[in-house]
Amino acid sequence: MEITAKMVKDLRDTTGAGMMDCKKALTQANGDMAEAEKILKKMGLAAIAKRSDRATENGRITIVSTDKKCVLVDLACETDFVARNADFAALGEKIANVVIEKGYTEINDELSQMVKDLITVIKENMSLKRLVVIDIAAGEAVSTYVHGEGSKGVAVKFASDKAEAFSSDAVKAFMYECALHVAAFEPAFLSVESVTPSYVAEQTEIFNAQVASLDKPEKVKEGIVRGKLNKLYTEVCFLEQPFVKDDSVSVKAKLAAVGKEAGAKLDIVSFVCLKAGV
Repeated sequence: MEITAKMVKDLRDTTGAGMMDCKKALTQANGDMAEAEKILKKMGLAAIAKRSDRATENGRITIVSTDKKCVLVDLACETDFVARNADFAALGEKIANVVIEKGYTEINDELSQMVKDLITVIKENMSLKRLVVIDIAAGEAVSTYVHGEGSKGVAVKFASDKAEAFSSDAVKAFMYECALHVAAFEPAFLSVESVTPSYVAEQTEIFNAQVASLDKPEKVKEGIVRGKLNKLYTEVCFLEQPFVKDDSVSVKAKLAAVGKEAGAKLDIVSFVCLKAGV
């Protein structure tokens, strides 16, 4: 059977595969469009196996939110060119929407298959590296920020004793600024209380080594170590860091001030910061 240019174009429009691959598949299928689609899928799976060992050091963070869920999707790819591809960007949104619709909480075969389907079209190794699902209860809200073309994505979850506070323009602005803050400073912990014991022990050991040779009483050395730890907390703890829009106050102090102005108690519950390709 003669394989016409229109047949090749129709198959390309349907599958997104390359022209040569479409012609090859149609030839093998003797012009049967449905069979040609199956052949292309099989070809794609073979191509995926060949590409699976290629490094995926680029990618895109996509965030989709509703009033009850916020989903962060970390899609990885080989090149920054593909990271900016419209179909690649659309896949991140599609995955996030499927997760919200079906209530998924982790990566599964269905989501992975969606990535494989795009690999057959773009022909570059890709992977769904991370999926973060944040539930939003009554009295909670999430502010998000995506930097550039998805190189970094942030979500900050807030709680209030008065849900109407989240309708305040001042509160909305502060929440967004908090997301910007996380993107800029990348805190390791939310608060001093959330710092892991292992991290404290590691840093204490380092500081003890630094003061060991000082000609000072042990109590003075202990005080110096405590001071170093407290300073470290202002660097690694979100609530203790100087606020991005006003470094004369901490995030914690600004949070209290904004809440007071809105006539409500505001808390930052958690935050997530994802970097593409990391």
